[in-house]
Amino acid sequence: MKTIYNDKHPAHAATHEFFRGRLVPAFETPARADFILQAVQGADLGPILAPVNHGLQALARVHSSRYLNFLAGAWDEWQALGGEGDAFPAVWPVRSLRDDIEPQSFAARMGLYSMDSGTPLTAGAWDAAFWGAQAALTGLDLLLAGERSAYVLTRPPGHHAGSDFFGGYCFVNNAAVAAQAALDQGLKKIAILDVDYHHGNGTQAIFYERADVFFASIHGDPQTEYPFFLGHADEAGAGAGLGFNANFPLPAGATNEQWFERLEAALARLQAYAPDLLIVSLGVDTFAGDPISHFQLDQPEFARLGERLARFGLPTLFLQEGGYATEAIGLNVLAVLQGFEQGA
Repeated sequence: MKTIYNDKHPAHAATHEFFRGRLVPAFETPARADFILQAVQGADLGPILAPVNHGLQALARVHSSRYLNFLAGAWDEWQALGGEGDAFPAVWPVRSLRDDIEPQSFAARMGLYSMDSGTPLTAGAWDAAFWGAQAALTGLDLLLAGERSAYVLTRPPGHHAGSDFFGGYCFVNNAAVAAQAALDQGLKKIAILDVDYHHGNGTQAIFYERADVFFASIHGDPQTEYPFFLGHADEAGAGAGLGFNANFPLPAGATNEQWFERLEAALARLQAYAPDLLIVSLGVDTFAGDPISHFQLDQPEFARLGERLARFGLPTLFLQEGGYATEAIGLNVLAVLQGFEQGA
């Protein structure tokens, strides 16, 4: 299996974040990708490739132009205002406030384009996110050229980013960019399976009213788990997309068998959809030792996941999402990928 590695990811290196209202050391750090890279190299999984620059157009197919323009220039604007350290949003246009006008104030636009205070905007956030999307597009190229699978090793993750907002450590939605690019290149139906502990609200929102992408997600119950306001089981899509969104929330502490029961239910929905390509938002924060999540998967279960996805029988693009038990993340990701290789 070829790995596409975003070597620009270390440019995004937050030191702190706000977690449930407290300022804490950042969970989403360059070390996450470093440990995965070491595991992939040590196991000789396959060639490691650099991403090819496909430009901005593919990103603009799923993200609004004004949002991308903001991200590209935000750090320079923050610095010009005398900003020190990473930038955090502080005000949001909730419910009774308007969100259809782009304010001149940088602080106001930070809030307009964000969903939480836990996602710091750093000096290298845009470069890291831009090249992460290029890595996803490069992985897609491999599948369209006939490869059975590819793994995109990048950070920051992407599945919480919506068409015009960042949050949950995510700035550009790599899964959505790859799915739209696949459709633009002639495929008819794309399946996205999100196995991260946290619901991929951004991916769901982007495709919620469309029938050409089926989004399925297994995740912590949003009644108690981030992102809280999306990911419930009754969210089935809308308009043309009705029936093409499936959420499988589970309570904190759910057993491994409960998790795999939801996986089978998700794959049954995807199989009935008969997609041309499977994109996996591969979060391994379902790990029993993850510091901000509450499922119980360990390396044998991650290998089991990989083997099951191989039996699904589609060209499969793995995109790295969450996983914050830094020293274990490499072995957990490797277990999924090796399980897939062995099951293929």
